Amino acid sequence: MGLPFIGRKLELQKLNELLKKKTASLAVIKGRRRIGKSRLITEFAKTQGNFYAFTGLPPTKKTTKQLQLNEFTRQLGEQFALPGLKLDDWGDAFTLLANQTKQGRTIILLDEISWMGSKDPDFLGKLKIVWDQYFCGNSKLILILCGSISLWIEDNVLNSTGFFGRISLELALEELSLAESNILLNDLPFTGSAYEKFKILSITGGIPWYLEHIQSNKTANENIQKLCFTKDALLVKEFEKIFNDLFDHKGTWYRKIVAALVNGPLEYNAIYQTIGYQSSGRITEYLNNLVTAGFVSRDHSWNLKSLKKSRLSKYRLCDNYLRFYLKYIEPNYNKIQKNQFTYTSMQAFPGWNAILSLQFENLVLNNRANILTELGIKPEDIQTDNPFFQTKTSKQQGCQIDYLIQTRYNTLFACEIKFSKNRITKKIITEMQNKLQRLVIPKNFSCFPVLIHVNGVSDEVEDSNHFAKIIDFSDLL
Repeated sequence: MGLPFIGRKLELQKLNELLKKKTASLAVIKGRRRIGKSRLITEFAKTQGNFYAFTGLPPTKKTTKQLQLNEFTRQLGEQFALPGLKLDDWGDAFTLLANQTKQGRTIILLDEISWMGSKDPDFLGKLKIVWDQYFCGNSKLILILCGSISLWIEDNVLNSTGFFGRISLELALEELSLAESNILLNDLPFTGSAYEKFKILSITGGIPWYLEHIQSNKTANENIQKLCFTKDALLVKEFEKIFNDLFDHKGTWYRKIVAALVNGPLEYNAIYQTIGYQSSGRITEYLNNLVTAGFVSRDHSWNLKSLKKSRLSKYRLCDNYLRFYLKYIEPNYNKIQKNQFTYTSMQAFPGWNAILSLQFENLVLNNRANILTELGIKPEDIQTDNPFFQTKTSKQQGCQIDYLIQTRYNTLFACEIKFSKNRITKKIITEMQNKLQRLVIPKNFSCFPVLIHVNGVSDEVEDSNHFAKIIDFSDLL
């Protein structure tokens, strides 16, 4: 028996709303590899009548459009008991599928659709024609297009004039929340401490498929050894699969960009200088694609008084696995593949505390709803929230806030996301005071400092009452 389905309540709610429609529905679901798209759709469809799932072949240099069609035809024949079925045209294949699903509640999944159709420029055009002429005839039919390559889906489906006005639902799956990740780990059951779980999440993030491979009878360090530092292990091979799927022959430049972001967020100019590429629209395109794919976040600052978005922004590598791979697996890849790499603990890695701070920051920023709940802030009261940067000028000092929340009541919550391998000392109070002194706060605004930590704080910090709220990582679980 597999693990129970965890989370995705909002996504399931939106999918269930399609069942109330009086017409056929076309849905698009995207999200990074291993995020749980297929599992979500299977969970939705399991009690909803007929469910037919078709998956494209993983792309290789030898994969052709005919091979993709042959595989689709094989799956079609198998699911509808049509032995010996042979088709040479996607239009014929889709028409046959539509004719087999004319009546009754029916859910059809075309999984990894970019694999299925990327070799044939007419693939989506033929799907659109069959949708208009046949699929729509069944008012209880839901056709779901799903894929890991968000760029292809954006360009060819969501932004396509051919599908304009036809898409009933678009979902972009994100990582599981910390609370959901914790439930998944508990169901394994992994009974380690909150800090043990944090070490695992600092590598996997909230990617369910990675978390499902954690072994309950091993410590965090033993699991990391098994998944990351053993020949051909799951997370040793995963990076190349991600980049080959997503970026194909352009992967080299994408790889350089994410590598440039490993040690922290950078502004645009710093990125192209770091990778040795002349500033151009091409780099902007690559960055936008990485943001669309969900691996990089572009964090904009803003004017506190007018709320106007600033031109100042930084790009942040928001995927914990990518950072860990580039920083610690890739440099040791050859040794790992020869089983010559000796792993003792993450603390032995060079620069690990600085990297762990970035990973902790990602976990917090990817779980902002938890922070708002802890602070008692209603979502409708937020005017804007993000990492905040204040540029140094002749009139003001430079300043950076890990996470700043601005409410409609002219209230600011300045969150310091602090990782420390030991309990945080009263030094943090002075650091926060200096930071807030540099921050230019508009007249009649209030600013409350908040501390988010993972390994405890000293009694002096607790007793100081300097922070409006001290949030422990275990609270977010």
